[in-house]
Order: sequence, then structure tokens, then C-alpha cells
Amino acid sequence: MNGILIVDKEMGKTSFDIIRDVRKKYNIKKVGHIGTLDPMATGVLPVLIGEATKLSDYLIEHDKEYIVELELGIKTDTGDIEGKVIEKRELKKIEIEEIEKILNTFIGESNQIPPMYSAIKVNGKKLYEIARKGKTIERTPRKINIYNIKILGIEKDQNGCAKIIKYKVNCSKGTYIRSLCEDIAEKLGTCGYMKNLRRTKVGKFTLKQKDKFLSIEEILKENCSYELKEGEYKKVVNGVGIKVKLQNGIVKIYNKGNFIGVGEVKNNILKRKIILDENKK
Repeated sequence: MNGILIVDKEMGKTSFDIIRDVRKKYNIKKVGHIGTLDPMATGVLPVLIGEATKLSDYLIEHDKEYIVELELGIKTDTGDIEGKVIEKRELKKIEIEEIEKILNTFIGESNQIPPMYSAIKVNGKKLYEIARKGKTIERTPRKINIYNIKILGIEKDQNGCAKIIKYKVNCSKGTYIRSLCEDIAEKLGTCGYMKNLRRTKVGKFTLKQKDKFLSIEEILKENCSYELKEGEYKKVVNGVGIKVKLQNGIVKIYNKGNFIGVGEVKNNILKRKIILDENKK
């Protein structure tokens, strides 16, 4: 098996748990994934199987889509439902028009400060390891892009105050939704935390493809193709670069009309990345 399995990760499981399950089910050692999901989160987790694991660097750059529940009036140390409550504020009566206006201010490029409870390394140590010791350090802001954000609904308390905001967001790789929730709450004049998170899309992979296995050729159907000329097959299979007139990037390689693997073009030189029929050298 060489390709991607689209998994709808359930709550409570880590991304590594999913990898372990796939390894066991299909008896395959080479398994990876695109975009880690926290245990409390659910949704799309593309699992790379076999030779497709060599495409992880290329596929990991994809944008994401999430459906989020933000609870107002409560702040946790982790920014999500798994953390300890560190602050409480009274809820406010906020009209949907005001919320929409605030959400729209987040659209576009901005600099986001990563949460302390994240796997980013600073001086060789992961931030969450530092946070668990009760410490907070300065973090370098990271550039993110919010392409679209749309309110899906509001849950109010018995006094008519906004309690939970449900929204959908399309964003760039590296966006921390927990931090986004906290920032939205602050702009609304209160505090908040991410109560629920469901990832509905990673690049072109969606929940509609749940449990579907996609071959490497299917994954790269929108990429350019290159048909090997006479005498080029052995060169490519043996790792020798060949001259081509193609733009830089990932290319599907064909020999006599058959898909045989994937290459990468840099400065008009095509080199193998994945060859699926090396036994036919």
C-alpha cells in the first residue's frame, strides 16, 4: 500500500494512536500523518502509508479548515477544555452583528503568539514542557493567514448573554486555534477558551473522503506529469537527474504510459523522489 488513508480522528486519541492503529491493521511499518491533532480534537487526519511518507514535507504545507466552539467568560492555562481555569469574567450581552464584526477583523495576515502549551521548541525545550513547570517565557510571533471566518451560531445563558460562539475558519498552516479563540474573546471584552475543535479539511482532503484510500497518483492528480523518453528510465530509477523543461515542484513520472513514481524538479533538473517499481530495473 502506497498512498493516503483519510481518517476521522475520534476524541481522546492522539495522532500517534491513529498511526499505531493503522500500522497494526495493515501490518505496515512506514506510516506517518499530516498535521497533528490534539487528543481533544476530532476530524480529518490524512495518514501517509508506505512510499507516500516521502511526500510529507510537500503535503504538510496545506491550509486547514476548522469548526470551533469558543466558550466565553472562562480562561484556562492551556487555552482549551483540558486546562485548569485561571480566570473568570461575567458574560455580556453581545449581538450577533457585533460578533461578526469582530470576527472579520481577524481576516488576513497577522502575527500570532504561539501558546505556551504547544510543541514549539525554544532553546531545545518544548514550550509545553516549560509551561508544565508553571513558567512562561517570551515567544516569537509567527505569521499566519486567516482566509475566512464565519459565525455558525450563538448559545446564550439564561440571562441572554453570549456564552458559546460556534464558528468556521479557513486558515494557513501553523495557526493556533486556541490562541485565536482567546484573541477573539479579548476583542469582545471578555476571556474565553476553545471548548471544541473539529478539523473538516486539510488542503484538498475532507471529511467526505473519510475512510477512503487515495493512491499516490490520485493525491497528485493536479500536479504536472512527465513521460520518460528512451534512455531516461534507468537514469531516473538510479537517482541520476535528467534535464526537463518544467517548473520547480513535484511531478508525476510515467514510463510507456504507466505511472511509476514521483520526482522533484529544481532548476530544470528532474530527480526521483519515489519509484514504485524498482524491482523492474
